[in-house]
Amino acid sequence: MTQDLVSVTIDGVTLQVPKGTSIIEAAKQAGVLVPHYCYHPALPSPAVCRMCLVEVEKAPKLMPACVTTVVEGQVVHTDSAEARRARTAVLEFLLINHPLDCPICDQAGECELQDYVFQEGRGGSRYGDYAKRYNPVEEFGPDVLYVPNRCILCTRCVRFMEDVAGSPVLNVSERGDRAYIGIDPGQLLDHPWAGNVVDLCPVGSLISRDFLHKARAWELDKTASVCSGCSQGCNTMIDTRDNTVVRLRPRPNLEVNRHFMCDHGRMHYRWMNRGDRIEAPLVREGERHHATDWDHALQRLGALLGSARRVVLLASGAASVESLGLLRRATRKATVTAAVQIPMAEDPDQPLAGVPNLALRRERAPNGAGARLLGYTAGWDEALNAAAAAEVVVLLDVALTEAEARQVGATAHLILMGTHEGQVLGSAELVLPVTNTAEEGGCFVNRDARVQRYQQARQAPGMARPAWWVAAGAGGGDAATAAEAFDLVARDVAALAGLRHADLGLTGRIAGAAAPAGAGA
Repeated sequence: MTQDLVSVTIDGVTLQVPKGTSIIEAAKQAGVLVPHYCYHPALPSPAVCRMCLVEVEKAPKLMPACVTTVVEGQVVHTDSAEARRARTAVLEFLLINHPLDCPICDQAGECELQDYVFQEGRGGSRYGDYAKRYNPVEEFGPDVLYVPNRCILCTRCVRFMEDVAGSPVLNVSERGDRAYIGIDPGQLLDHPWAGNVVDLCPVGSLISRDFLHKARAWELDKTASVCSGCSQGCNTMIDTRDNTVVRLRPRPNLEVNRHFMCDHGRMHYRWMNRGDRIEAPLVREGERHHATDWDHALQRLGALLGSARRVVLLASGAASVESLGLLRRATRKATVTAAVQIPMAEDPDQPLAGVPNLALRRERAPNGAGARLLGYTAGWDEALNAAAAAEVVVLLDVALTEAEARQVGATAHLILMGTHEGQVLGSAELVLPVTNTAEEGGCFVNRDARVQRYQQARQAPGMARPAWWVAAGAGGGDAATAAEAFDLVARDVAALAGLRHADLGLTGRIAGAAAPAGAGA
């Protein structure tokens, strides 16, 4: 069915947009950002902040762009003198009661109030004192703090909890200049998706206890990534300071997570900063491991994989498509039993009520579907049993129990590709340091068979290298970058046929065949 289009002119730019589009969204397509506070594309629009007032020709007054839909032939001026005067007045009213504590506010540098006041606010205030005072900080939940005197009452948090999370614990209490965001007595903001209210807050009123005073916004390096907390594959931003991951935030992807992420994924970053890392290749000589260089380590690895007839691969569900694929290529001459380790939560999926097909999944691994597409289909116990008869067993960043470690430790040639020292087994012939998700570029395939890229956010420690680089150097193929590694793997896998790394973008593409529904280990 052909979508009805209407022609509208915004600040001199004429364009066609679908019928029913709001002026604020149509303006984005014209390259114009209309200032706003209460509006958010994933929430209902109440038009309470009055910051998005624009001039519409033939209209008797200024119109709120967030709830006014375009009509055929409409002419809109977002930056007319009258519209600017209205926004300047709104900002002046907001600043009457807003404290000037930007130097200690976590939102400084990311604050929409700062940005708009700088852009079009008054040069000075006509008021000499603040009209209201509140307690400095209130605890709303385990991680969410509320600073009432910074609040501009945009009500994004209230609407998220009521209309998206389906847990209406927040409200606007009192009226007029005494109004503030209240929480139902006896309740906490402990919903599994409650952390999104911090992202939604346009000022520093709702803040994260976990991130409090860790960094200023301008000190952070921001990198597009994919959450590794479960199989949903929410798109994220990794914020780092001094090569340390300090915060994870959702990145918009309307096909996967819209604008949100769960609190489990949000807090799933401390392991990225572990200090007990394997930093150099180790080779066992007698009863001890000795450090070596990569040339010697790769030569020995290639010889072991190239001569083996029976190989067992035990890989993490957090390993990238490139790493899993090139490891299979490096063992293509052997009979391979390949399994992937996928932790399963005891709790059922925890959905976000207002967004279909978005949940914290029981399958707590980001690339279980990708592993199955690449042939890691053996059961975990089956692969462990096969290790007894294998000539080579390769462990790729897995966590083994003591019993499992003893089971694989009896293998003739045990190779460990790991990230931290707790994974090192005394019987391993080779110990090869590999990077974690934050230290490399790669791809995951989520539960809906969407192939998504993530990018390197911090430097790798010591001599650690991506597992795909190690596998490539041991005979997995000629690949010097993650892009080349992906394209090499995609040529061998039917479900990835036709996909190129350059075509994935930052929102991903659906693989040619759906991944089988999965059980883990």
